[in-house]
Amino acid sequence: MTEIRTLAYELNAKAEPYQIGRLQDLRKELKGFARRPGNSIFSDQTIFDNYAFHHGGRSELQFNIGFDHSDGDDLRHGIAFSFETNQTLPDIDVLRPKVRLFNEFLDLYPNKYSRMRMWHWDAQGRSVDYMPSAIPTERIANGVFVFLGLLNPIAKVDTDQILRDFDDLLPLYKYVESNGVAEPVLVVDTSPFQFKHGCTVKKLKATAHKKGDPVDVALRHNSLQLRLYELLVAEFGHKNVGTELPTGNGTRIDVVVKHTNGFWFYEIKTYHSPRACIRDAIGQLLEYSHWPNGIEAEKLIVGGENALDADGSQYLKTLRKLFALPIEYRQVHL
Repeated sequence: MTEIRTLAYELNAKAEPYQIGRLQDLRKELKGFARRPGNSIFSDQTIFDNYAFHHGGRSELQFNIGFDHSDGDDLRHGIAFSFETNQTLPDIDVLRPKVRLFNEFLDLYPNKYSRMRMWHWDAQGRSVDYMPSAIPTERIANGVFVFLGLLNPIAKVDTDQILRDFDDLLPLYKYVESNGVAEPVLVVDTSPFQFKHGCTVKKLKATAHKKGDPVDVALRHNSLQLRLYELLVAEFGHKNVGTELPTGNGTRIDVVVKHTNGFWFYEIKTYHSPRACIRDAIGQLLEYSHWPNGIEAEKLIVGGENALDADGSQYLKTLRKLFALPIEYRQVHL
């Protein structure tokens, strides 16, 4: 069986051509150290039998590798918060502002790590996998471990792919550990908006989860997105409806409908309250339509499960009248 120490040493040895190979130089720069705190990603002090994290990472958002199950058949690699106190980390409160920045980054770039998954361990054991999402306050508790990354059978581990994935996660690490000062410019795709019809089918079910957990919200969103796509295809034809289209600014639009005079952008929210859906979606829709390098939409439409009441309708009417904002709301039934 592959040993974590052997794998960590191999990653250290192969890291030089990758950005992650300069991790300790980056830490020196971000934290104002007088000298570089280490020479490699992992050190003997941070390598253990079943896991390893980067040198200096105990009180940081840490690059982490480890056996994900006790049988040692699966290896995780990615980035993590370990909310477990010890001599190196006597108080987890130092991690709370870092979690806030982690959540902020994922809110700014919700699709950046969509090919990865999150999961966590707590007193009940390991959670199911879920889409990358904000870490709720109640999960910041002693003994909890939260992970974002990938899981592969140990027999299929590719050290170069691990290093490439670490490089992909560096903008998130840099944003968190710079206290939000470092602009994560590497995540922004500046290619112009291009319409493409079709639907990206996402996971719609999980084996087990609690209502309201991130996995529940993500699956609900995916179901609503698919349903809205089907409704719009029935109305406008499959060649005029697309999902998950890049804006050119590091974000993706839930659903886009192509019309003769322009595009309609839809942003789906899972809140019970249409008012909450509108509040959360308006900022994103405006950014999609008006951020530099974007394309101005003909209509901006908030999607939610419940019907809009009279006050909500009046609010949107006021926005259209006062600001000429082409905002609407659409109920989406499952």
